[in-house]
Amino acid sequence: MRAVITRELKGPAGLELAELPAPETGACQVRIAVDAAGVNFADALMLEGRYQERPALPFVPGLEVAGRIDKVGVGVKGLECGEHVLALVDHGGFAEQAIARADDVVSLPEGFDPIIAAGFAIAYGTAFGALVWRAGLAKGEVLLVHGAAGGVGSTAVECGKAMGATVIATARGSDRLAIATAHGADHVIDSDAPDLVEQIRALTNGAGVDVVFDPVGGALFAASLRAIAWEGR
Repeated sequence: MRAVITRELKGPAGLELAELPAPETGACQVRIAVDAAGVNFADALMLEGRYQERPALPFVPGLEVAGRIDKVGVGVKGLECGEHVLALVDHGGFAEQAIARADDVVSLPEGFDPIIAAGFAIAYGTAFGALVWRAGLAKGEVLLVHGAAGGVGSTAVECGKAMGATVIATARGSDRLAIATAHGADHVIDSDAPDLVEQIRALTNGAGVDVVFDPVGGALFAASLRAIAWEGR
């Protein structure tokens, strides 16, 4: 099979196209014929040896894929060859075939675009985990999302709206603010605005926001502390 492989931790510059043997399934694993693979910031970190998981060199990067199951390992239940799925993988997604644990595989509806599916799990999973598991965002609360035009930020806007929150989104520049609006933000503010905190507090009648989703950090973190409500998260 063809795969994108790295033999040295040199970032994306160290990637090369190679021919490798097809991987074999272990117990409770499936093999997926990959139609599309998501590309994430975590991949870049892994290629530089700065991610929390560090596969032995050489390795094939890629953490999420969509495609069709072409082999089922011993002990797998509820998944069959030919089924269209998305999956999280430890690494190995940037290849024509990838191995995934059956528990990390989700069946796709018929006709679901694999390109959309391949970019779904990590971005939406990160936003969902932060807003539901950690923050406990509730219907009627106010959510502030920084970096709202980025992959994770835009999914946080969508998740917040789906959960019934009022969403205030920040991003840099009119083009990025338009992206945040397109994803459903109720209010948008340029993150470079000198009166950022004052604008946020004005939109909440001085009360501040209930939840802050901040994938940016830095100066925005300090601004968030000044814009958050009592007992905010």
